[in-house]
Amino acid sequence: MEQIRLTIDGKEVVTTSDRTILEAAREAGVRVPSLCYEERMDPYGACRICLVEVEGARGLLPACYTKVTDGMVVRTVTEDLLRIRRTILELILSDHPKDCMTCESAGDCELQDLAYEYGVKDTPYKGEEHHYDTLADNPLIERDYDKCILCGRCIRICREVQGVGVYDFVNRGFEAVPGIPYNKPMTESPCEFCGQCVSTCPTGAIVSIPSKGKGRSWQVEKVRTTCPYCGCGCQLDLHVREGRIIEVSSAVMTGPGEGNLCVKGRYGYEFVHHPDRLSQPLVRKGGELVPATWEEALGAVANRIRKAMDDKGPDSVAFLASARCTNEENYLLQKLARAVVGTNNVDHCARLCHASTVAGLAMSFGSGAMTNSIEDLEKADCILVTGSNTTEGHPIIGLRIKRAVMKNGCRLIVAEPRHIRLCYYAQQWIRQRPGTDVALFNAMMNVILSEGLADEDFIRERTEGFEEFRKTVEQYTPERAAEICGVDAEEIRRAARTYATAERAAIVFAMGITQHTTGVDNVLTLANLAMLTGNLGKEGAGVNPLRGQNNVQGACDMGALPNVFPGYQAVSDAGVREKFERAWGADYLSGNPGLTVTEIMDAAFKGDVDVLYIMGENPMISDPDISHLKEALEKVDFLVVQDIFLTETAAFADVVLPSASFAEKEGTFTNTDRRVQRVRKAVEPPGEAREDSWIIAQVASRLGSDMGEVSPAKVMEEIASLTPSYGGISYARLEREGELRWPCPDAEHPGTPILHVGKFTRGKGLFKPVEYRPPAEEPDDEYPLVLTTGRLLTHYHTGTMTRRVEALNQLVPSNRVWISPADAERYGVADGEEVGLQSRRGAIRLEAKVTRKVAEGVVFVPFHFGESPANALTNPALDPVAKIPELKVAAVRLVTGEAMQGLRYVTAGEAPVAAR
Repeated sequence: MEQIRLTIDGKEVVTTSDRTILEAAREAGVRVPSLCYEERMDPYGACRICLVEVEGARGLLPACYTKVTDGMVVRTVTEDLLRIRRTILELILSDHPKDCMTCESAGDCELQDLAYEYGVKDTPYKGEEHHYDTLADNPLIERDYDKCILCGRCIRICREVQGVGVYDFVNRGFEAVPGIPYNKPMTESPCEFCGQCVSTCPTGAIVSIPSKGKGRSWQVEKVRTTCPYCGCGCQLDLHVREGRIIEVSSAVMTGPGEGNLCVKGRYGYEFVHHPDRLSQPLVRKGGELVPATWEEALGAVANRIRKAMDDKGPDSVAFLASARCTNEENYLLQKLARAVVGTNNVDHCARLCHASTVAGLAMSFGSGAMTNSIEDLEKADCILVTGSNTTEGHPIIGLRIKRAVMKNGCRLIVAEPRHIRLCYYAQQWIRQRPGTDVALFNAMMNVILSEGLADEDFIRERTEGFEEFRKTVEQYTPERAAEICGVDAEEIRRAARTYATAERAAIVFAMGITQHTTGVDNVLTLANLAMLTGNLGKEGAGVNPLRGQNNVQGACDMGALPNVFPGYQAVSDAGVREKFERAWGADYLSGNPGLTVTEIMDAAFKGDVDVLYIMGENPMISDPDISHLKEALEKVDFLVVQDIFLTETAAFADVVLPSASFAEKEGTFTNTDRRVQRVRKAVEPPGEAREDSWIIAQVASRLGSDMGEVSPAKVMEEIASLTPSYGGISYARLEREGELRWPCPDAEHPGTPILHVGKFTRGKGLFKPVEYRPPAEEPDDEYPLVLTTGRLLTHYHTGTMTRRVEALNQLVPSNRVWISPADAERYGVADGEEVGLQSRRGAIRLEAKVTRKVAEGVVFVPFHFGESPANALTNPALDPVAKIPELKVAAVRLVTGEAMQGLRYVTAGEAPVAAR
């Protein structure tokens, strides 16, 4: 970009030719007022408040819209400009309520600020005024058109940033307002309830209902922290008044979301203060959980762990860490398991989502993490999204993909059995049968090889194993794959050419790829595809697994896995063990890999695990075949659950330890693109609830081990000293720089946005030949439908948090099975009718949703709902390498009418109070 010089109010400014006058002025510290401008959107030039004088121009120019030129001389403050701005403000105020004393946005209103700055107290322009009814036709967003100034920001942010277009100007002239077509309620529009319109509105025309009347801007303290939901890692400002969170916002152009949030990030905070929060320890006596002191509860936990160790050895104890807890807490829990108890039986829910990714990408590249950054996706010429409902599972990354398409001309390919929202933006949608991904991607690579589209230089210089790989792929013609996948051969060829001919092509995937008995194979084929076309180690490319929870990446990094210490250092490596033994003061650390999540539950069922300690996980909702899981939890001798609610899993516990939520503690999360960010305490935990780090240290102490100071900053120092990829990360740097991406090996290292630049972590990338294998369970005459599971935009994972947010439950109060119109007609099922869904492992009762978004022969069930748990149906069959269960393919049948009465329905528990 060309560098240019201009003068603004007598000050010489150096900037680049892509800047507008307003941007250049603000960068130079010169304030130019505006009302319609906002950094997240394209310039609009409607309000004219930003008019400036430019020498040689025929008239006044809008600073937000006018590009700078070399030698330009700009004046932003003159008598004429001040007079014009006052006049514009007076005209706006001629049809605007003067109720600042009671307005929800008082103190946070851009119009109010400008009127104060320019001394506009009233308006000489008297005339007709509008008086509209306030619209509150949904539980989250209220519209008051009396306060609308027609800046168009709500319309533009919904269209340009969110890519939805709920609003547009309706009516004409004096009657124009930003409305919803046909005056429909927002709940009947495509609205995603992200609240971007609330965040950008410069007045009180659009406000959040949950925070209304709870505090003005000058009454709250804002605490910057990291979102506790998906793996995007958006930065939140928690608005705290009198010890309670009353609202959530996000600073514009800050963090991965740049001020944009989803419905959960903006509105999913009320669970923090929910009356169901655990506020004191509970101990089971006489079959009931009753309140206890910390001393009693901790003593019981330590005594039972010690007894199990004495009776059967340390491997009779197992721990589940948590993707929802901080890096520091996960580090301490695996340290408790390994250094204090002496077992590697420690795992967490990554086993159920991205264990396939860690194993597969580690084989191919040497590292199992997202190769590129979130913002880097906007630089791609082509994006292949597969096994990811990105706009619902990772909404802010979905915005990046949509922006790449809408603004940068990126070609989007969606390979997904369901019609998802990204399909509306895609150049091509491939609807493969569930569980046939290997055949599809092998066929794409067959086309790339046969048509000479492979990057031969990259293959020769940076990879190995290519010839053996080629022999396998040559067998997968598009015609052969078409028979397996149910996709037309020409569609496979088209996708292959689009991906291979792009200069920069990125792959994005999630659990639709990993949660299979062939999960590792699926990941390997995507790695092969990227290497075949040279799409690694550069901007706008890469293989990008989207981590499902706020800190699932960090929990893996911290060694909450049975085969590795922090930083993926193998427990089988004697040199690594010696390093950790010295650091932890441990006489001996086991070199035997421990049990995985599913193996732990099987061992508990068989009596091989006597004590199970679960921190912040809810396997009664998240694990497959929950009927078997329930039996395991009932059989285990002693169950400890450490959580913020009495979850469906905690209901089986012998001791329940009340812990602090994300808003009640300090720490760090590592998001999906390896970005380490701070978590900050905003409010106090309820009652006697304590930080997980404190609880873990107390248990260790009662087992005879002093963990020393466990403040998060101190624990991060220990992590950095033992974990090479975190070696340069400290709280001091995070406070100063905001974020750091690993690998960050030393204090001078800036962090690594893109992996494998010039060289793979393992040296050369490894092509792994992969043959197609069908799912472990396929439909038959008895169970003729394929079940696949997933997430909804409004809820999160096990529903522990979101289902205790009243407004979110109003939007989606209960579970539904998605059925194609053809299957609905075949079974005689109407939309909204209650049906039974049964697999070989159990049955659930739920409402039918008839929709063309699923194919004939396939049904979809979200897994957030304990009263109708999808995982009562799913198959516990495992990938042989990653030990991940096949949650994405199971054979089921639909049961209707009187036949429903004969089923035994499985539930994990009642719906939370807010959801009833």
